[in-house]
Amino acid sequence: MLPKNLILEMVAPERQVLRETVDSVQLPGLDGELGILPGHAPLLTELGVGKLSYRQGSEVHTATVMRGFAEVLAGRVIVLAERSERAEEIDVTRARAALERAEKRLIPAADSDVDFARAQDALRRALLRVQVGETRGMLTGATVKHG
Repeated sequence: MLPKNLILEMVAPERQVLRETVDSVQLPGLDGELGILPGHAPLLTELGVGKLSYRQGSEVHTATVMRGFAEVLAGRVIVLAERSERAEEIDVTRARAALERAEKRLIPAADSDVDFARAQDALRRALLRVQVGETRGMLTGATVKHG
C-alpha cells in the first residue's frame, strides 16, 4: 500500500529550514523541475538554484534552494541545501536591492574585471529571492502559503 503523504525535511548548514508532512514536492533539479509524490522510487539528485514548492491539501508553500542535494526514500524527501529561505523569511526590499546590484555588475565597462559567471549567478539568486518573496498570498490554482 502506497503512503498518502511524504515527510519533507529541508536543512541548510546553519539550521533546519522546515520539516512538514506534505502531499507532493517540486524540486529545482539541474535539468528542470522534479515532481515527487508518495510512492516515488528512491532517488538521489543534485539540485540547482530554484524554487522548491510543496502542497499540503489545497495550500502551496514555497522556498528558495541555492544548490544542494535531495534524497527520496520511502515516504520521505530530504533536501540538503547550501542556502535556503522560506518565502515569509525573505525581505523583498533587500532582495530587490541585491537584484539591482547584481544587474549593475553585469553592465560591461572597459576597465572591468567582472567575473560574469559569478555575476550571473548572483543575479539568478537575487531574482529567485524576489520572485519567491513576492508570491506571498498570491493564488496559483490553490491557496499559496510560504513556509
